[in-house]
Amino acid sequence: MLPVAELHLHIEGTLEPELLIRLAARNGVALPTTDPAELRARYQFDSLQAFLDLHYANLKVLQQQEDFYDLAHAYLTRVVTAGVRRAEIFFDPQTHLGHGVPLAAVFGGLTAALTDAEREHGISSGLILCFLRDLGPDAAAETLRAALPFRDQFIGVGLDSTEIGYPPALFTQVYQQAAAEGLRLVAHAGEEGGPDTVHEALDLLHVERVDHGVRSMEDPGLVAELRDRQTALTVCPLSNVALRVVDTLSQHVLPSMLDAGLLACVNSDDPAYFGGYVDDNLAALARNSFEACFAADDDKSRWQAEVDAWLAGATADR
Repeated sequence: MLPVAELHLHIEGTLEPELLIRLAARNGVALPTTDPAELRARYQFDSLQAFLDLHYANLKVLQQQEDFYDLAHAYLTRVVTAGVRRAEIFFDPQTHLGHGVPLAAVFGGLTAALTDAEREHGISSGLILCFLRDLGPDAAAETLRAALPFRDQFIGVGLDSTEIGYPPALFTQVYQQAAAEGLRLVAHAGEEGGPDTVHEALDLLHVERVDHGVRSMEDPGLVAELRDRQTALTVCPLSNVALRVVDTLSQHVLPSMLDAGLLACVNSDDPAYFGGYVDDNLAALARNSFEACFAADDDKSRWQAEVDAWLAGATADR
């Protein structure tokens, strides 16, 4: 596999139905069904909010340190076959605190899994603590304060959840506090929200990477700024299709982003829900590249079949 770094991955979004069922049984949490296929069939969304509603409901099964270990260890084991050498992993402590789970359990489980994955598979990793923007800046500041006793266990802060109504500007102060602690700074912007959210993330939060950022392409001045700064954009193609940011992969702006000289990279976001891990995203783009080429249809079909065969082989090896 081509070696890659995964920089936009929500660990809670790797909760596959099979593990969801196992954790629900462990912790006595009722599910609408215990059939993995039926649960997976529910993963069809028409908006970011529709996804978030189901996603957060499922996270009630995460209650013990062991649960967080199993979640992270499953992801890190899976992406060995995807070529991942470095994973910088988002997590949402506010969700778990809201379910009565102590931060020590969250950090304990996640960091133990990261340590074991480095020993077992050689995967380098770090945790990025995300603030849920819909809970507001005061809650974000409170969460940062609560997490500082675990400062050696996370490398940065991020900003996720719904963008509409919660612009980056609201979180300027907590990002200043995070910067003072030496934390790396990233934020989701330009997915639901327009280019203005990317401008705010850059100019007010002083982020080093923009997560998603696909709507930056609507503002030529912003594109030029991102190119000149070489600010990384962590793009998630299959996620963008699943959440109707774009209708089809063939309409995705990633090729235009690369043509414009932007520092864009491919990631999986919430792979359990959006149709694939980072290698699945790369395979989908490879298939798309043949669809877009000007070769004869027979050649295009043959090459796409090679991509499918490669992906089937990679799946069999997992």
